Amino acid sequence: MTDQANQEFAPTGATTLHGMMLALAERESTAPMLRFWQGDGWRGMGWGEFGQAVRRAAAGLAARGVRPGQRVLLVSASRPEFLIADNAIMALGAITVPTYVANTVAHHAHVIGDCAPSLAIADSAQNAAKLRQAAEMAGLDLPILVFDAGPGGPWPSWAEALATEAPPPPFADDGEAVACIIYTSGTGGAPRGAMLPHRAMLSNCEGVRIAGRGIPFKGGRYLSFLPMSHSYEHTAGGFLLPSLGMELVFSRGAEHLAREFQEIRPTLITAVPRLFEVLKTRILNQLEDAGAARRWLFARALSLGLRKMDGPPLNPLERLEDAALERLVRARVQARFGGGLAALISGGARLDPELSGFFLAMGIPVLQGYGQTEAGPVVSVNLPWDNDRHTVGHPLPGVEVKVAADGEILLRGGLLMAGYWNQPEATAAAIAPDGPGGPWLHTGDIGMLDAAGRIRITDRKKDFIKLVGGMMVAPARVEALLTAETAITQAVVSGEGQAALVALLVPAEGREGDLAAAVARVNAKLAPHERIRRWAALDEAFSIENGLLTPSLKTRRKQVLEHHSALVRALQSGTPHAALPA
Repeated sequence: MTDQANQEFAPTGATTLHGMMLALAERESTAPMLRFWQGDGWRGMGWGEFGQAVRRAAAGLAARGVRPGQRVLLVSASRPEFLIADNAIMALGAITVPTYVANTVAHHAHVIGDCAPSLAIADSAQNAAKLRQAAEMAGLDLPILVFDAGPGGPWPSWAEALATEAPPPPFADDGEAVACIIYTSGTGGAPRGAMLPHRAMLSNCEGVRIAGRGIPFKGGRYLSFLPMSHSYEHTAGGFLLPSLGMELVFSRGAEHLAREFQEIRPTLITAVPRLFEVLKTRILNQLEDAGAARRWLFARALSLGLRKMDGPPLNPLERLEDAALERLVRARVQARFGGGLAALISGGARLDPELSGFFLAMGIPVLQGYGQTEAGPVVSVNLPWDNDRHTVGHPLPGVEVKVAADGEILLRGGLLMAGYWNQPEATAAAIAPDGPGGPWLHTGDIGMLDAAGRIRITDRKKDFIKLVGGMMVAPARVEALLTAETAITQAVVSGEGQAALVALLVPAEGREGDLAAAVARVNAKLAPHERIRRWAALDEAFSIENGLLTPSLKTRRKQVLEHHSALVRALQSGTPHAALPA
């Protein structure tokens, strides 16, 4: 696929997201735009049909009083109506506020109370009921439309609301206007609403188009697994990849992924690190039931694959062996992902190099990227032909990066947010002016730029643990090594002001007895001050339902430690459920 072909699909001159999408709908009207599961099979929607639906939706929403600058809450699983409503809201100059269907009533109430939406759109009567309860908690009378209202329900249906003969008003065309407010996941406190202008997300589209020359975007298939309310998926799946000519395919969920890899044969997938952990565990669990010869072949293919990346170089005999293993082992693993994968891109949190190395050694093109809700959100990404799994890749074209004196990564460019909604002090702390080149975004991430200009992230600035002896520990690295062990599914370490680290571990099902050996292996890889002194196994996993995972599957470290504070104190005082010698 040539760069020219990729450019041909992207419209030129669009200053707004909806302007870009509607221009595509006119010019590429017969091209496939998205695919989704309905009833008992896959259904498709072309660009022309999508454009017509956006215009009808905009007319209907305008007739219901949606005006420029108003906020419209969008609470829906990924489906065509999500994208149609999203573009229609923006076309009217209003602001989409997408939030997770997994949010609790209290989470919804926080968002509603903060941004004061004039309208909410939900995908189901169940989610509409949660929104009504949340609006009452926030003290607002919030009208609600429902995609699937059901007959005789208490809320007007989406179809009924949009049944208007009135034409839509003139569409907004201000690229500096706020397109959406994305609430951060709140791993360390109450979520804040990052205001993303059209300009920021279009900057991402242009940066990936330029950086990704050589990736077969046009005519490819993108399997969308993350929820569209996630900032990463909202930009990448909702606008960026469709604008480059990829057909957007909505996954039915994690339990269907194995079948969908075969049915869809995706070209690209984006995911968070948690999915890689799950996929690796599934592969290894299936190997346990295989014969000894097959397990040996897999281990050998993994070993030689890692050698090809990390050295030392293979000798001539090993190169012949590796070529045979390519057919016997790696081709089978690649076939499990559909056989046509150009890239499996990880973002949203740090991907441990050992975890990505597992897939890369098997020939699965795993690329780690980096971003923030406050920056479009895509900042950098590795590429298939320039992939360093120990970094998050080069910054996108148009993104300037520098490292502050304390190691914090700073960004500037067209991708920056306009600020946090209703939080001028937080905005001033996050975006600091610095000379004629424009403001810098303080990311809160600690890292460096390597000799080739790639970004390497080491930890979150606020998450560093300072031990009583003054030694600093990056907990993300330790936790990543722990969860790379198949016996451990989740881990949080603690030790601020203490002599050593302690850990809370969630064991894999039936693997509680393997935890001691797993921790010992991790400790062998760590410096003395980083090692786990004591640990305890938890009976309950961190989940969205118990408030210990964000909707984007990030661990809420602060909440985990507060929830298990008594156990943490017991570990620190030397009375653990389980422990290892110092």
